[in-house]
Amino acid sequence: MNVGITSLTALRVAEAACTRCPLYKNATQVVPGEGPAPAKLMMVGEQPGDKEDLAGHPFVGPAGRMLDRAIVDAGIDRKAVFVTNAVKHFKFEPRGKRRLHQKPNAHEIERCKWWNDIERAIVKPKLIAALGATAARSLFGKVVTITKMRGRLHELEDGTPAIVTTHPSALLRMPDERAKAAAFALLVADLELCADYLKKHGGR
Repeated sequence: MNVGITSLTALRVAEAACTRCPLYKNATQVVPGEGPAPAKLMMVGEQPGDKEDLAGHPFVGPAGRMLDRAIVDAGIDRKAVFVTNAVKHFKFEPRGKRRLHQKPNAHEIERCKWWNDIERAIVKPKLIAALGATAARSLFGKVVTITKMRGRLHELEDGTPAIVTTHPSALLRMPDERAKAAAFALLVADLELCADYLKKHGGR
């Protein structure tokens, strides 16, 4: 995709001016992806949360801390991972002083795919991890079921290998600690697939 954007710095500037969908109107700011370029592994989440929207950085809230722990437990170097989201602006519903997360719709996911395609062209990941159904829908271009796709490698349309796993925010919503621990173990196991793939293909 040749649109004259060839660096992450230029991409951030362009994303900050984005009006491709209405989400920019209420969000504090755009939250671009962050990490090395090129990167061995790209992890794609759903969208920025409240903490990310205020900070302007992805995965800095509770879900991000859980993801960091899972990455380390899986034997992956966190500094080598590029993290981003399928949708770059925070979608929420005001509830008093709180801002409650709302799931991006198909139109918003599709409009933001433009930026994700440019981002992937710059980062050139050897492997992509889709965290949750929204990320998987953006990457595969269709609705997918996490439970049916997790635990093995898939190929995206351009041939890039990808895995599908849960978003760490789903674990945070689990009230039962035993169920949360089991779900975290599954998340780590999925990320271990990433670690194994990268070790076999010349990186960690």
